[in-house]
Amino acid sequence: MCANVFGVLKSLFGKPFDGGKRMDHGGPQEHQQQQQPYHPQHPAMMRLYEVQKEVSSLGPQVCTFSGLQNDREYKRLERELTRLLLEVDQVDTEGKPDLQGTRKRAAQEVEGLLRYLEENATHPSRLAIEELSNSARRLVEERVVTPQRAGGVSEITDELVDTLQELVLRLTQVKTEGRVPLRKARYRALTRLCAVQDVLEGRTQHQTLPLPLSGETHEAVHCINQVMVKVSVARSQLVALLMGLSGRDSCAHLSRILTELQVELDALDVSGNAAIRNYRKQVVEEINGLLKHLDLEGEGEDTRRYDLAQNNSIREIEAVRAHVSHLREGVLRHCAVGDLGFRPKAELQSLLTHLDQVDTAKNPCIREARRRAVVEVQAIITFLDLREALARRQMGPDEHPSHRAVWLVLGSLSDLQAQVLGFDGKRADKSYMILEELLTKQLLALDAVDAQGDEMTKAARKQAVKFAQNILNYLDMKTDEWEY
Repeated sequence: MCANVFGVLKSLFGKPFDGGKRMDHGGPQEHQQQQQPYHPQHPAMMRLYEVQKEVSSLGPQVCTFSGLQNDREYKRLERELTRLLLEVDQVDTEGKPDLQGTRKRAAQEVEGLLRYLEENATHPSRLAIEELSNSARRLVEERVVTPQRAGGVSEITDELVDTLQELVLRLTQVKTEGRVPLRKARYRALTRLCAVQDVLEGRTQHQTLPLPLSGETHEAVHCINQVMVKVSVARSQLVALLMGLSGRDSCAHLSRILTELQVELDALDVSGNAAIRNYRKQVVEEINGLLKHLDLEGEGEDTRRYDLAQNNSIREIEAVRAHVSHLREGVLRHCAVGDLGFRPKAELQSLLTHLDQVDTAKNPCIREARRRAVVEVQAIITFLDLREALARRQMGPDEHPSHRAVWLVLGSLSDLQAQVLGFDGKRADKSYMILEELLTKQLLALDAVDAQGDEMTKAARKQAVKFAQNILNYLDMKTDEWEY
């Protein structure tokens, strides 16, 4: 939409004016003057030029604004655009059609920016991002910030860490429809929540450490202990800042405090005592770990960050997925004619190794993109393994009937998995519903198998159930319209 806005503005205001001096086809002068554009010095056109300059300035701000309607920046942009709309409406066109048309188009562009601003600030995905952020904020305030401010010690439990991780995963699943403001909002929320996770997980590790060395051991230890107390307070302040729970502190102020603590530690004389040097080093590393999260004020402004299509790791993952897609087509093509000679398993394993080496930078969206690529590779490998096992299988006369029944289901699952691997549709498609129903029937068939105490059958049935569920999960993943 923003690209269209600026393109139309250029067409409106970028055309040269000839000053009304041209005479075409030798017609009457009055007729020719009515057909000519108005001179740029015309008062109405000059005012529209001024409006265009302001719109050109406000346009990029509107197109990248990622906040809500109650934000100060939203109100400012809305106020400025409304003012421009009123000024355009007040331009005197003297009743001339050409000027009226130009004024109308200028008003439409301003109205378009106003709509775009409101649509993104009230978009269901934007509200979902805010609701998830508020859930995380309430959780952190109750479990971490409030106890610290009351002079107590917050208990960082596995339950708290797991709940935050669940909120992170839900944030990654919010659809942005490719809109820049929504991408920015989701990225900023994820960045801050992941930073809080990192801080809290670091805190969990420190809670399991033994108490610091006694102050009687060395005079420097007492100073380091005092710094540790201040670092603990700073950690709570940092979490509050990241989650928007601190109205008084700022990242710059907290950064100065932590830097001063580092200077204080550097000034201590701990020469000749390795234990105290290591203790100080540990505290310095703790401070560095907090400082790295204090540069988030401008996080998300860089397009290469929030638009992950430009991220090098995502590009690497997408290149692997393209290769996997090519191999998958080859596997299905050969299997369709009964040729089991094409087994690019070694190549697929190398792709798994490649994916394992992709740098995710602790970005949950990149981690999820990599996980999905890994699942795609593993789906082909398990398909090939089952096909090979079915081809090698030799049914003996003493084979337990229940064991044979499980293998019959595995044969059906192999055929269904081939269809799932080749499926490229949506959940609303009839073919998806048919595949889902057939896979569910195979699960029911496995559930109906009576092992009759045969341990081999029990193990085979358990493995077959897991295999069927994995195929269902893979089909579900292929059709959930996830985006990074």
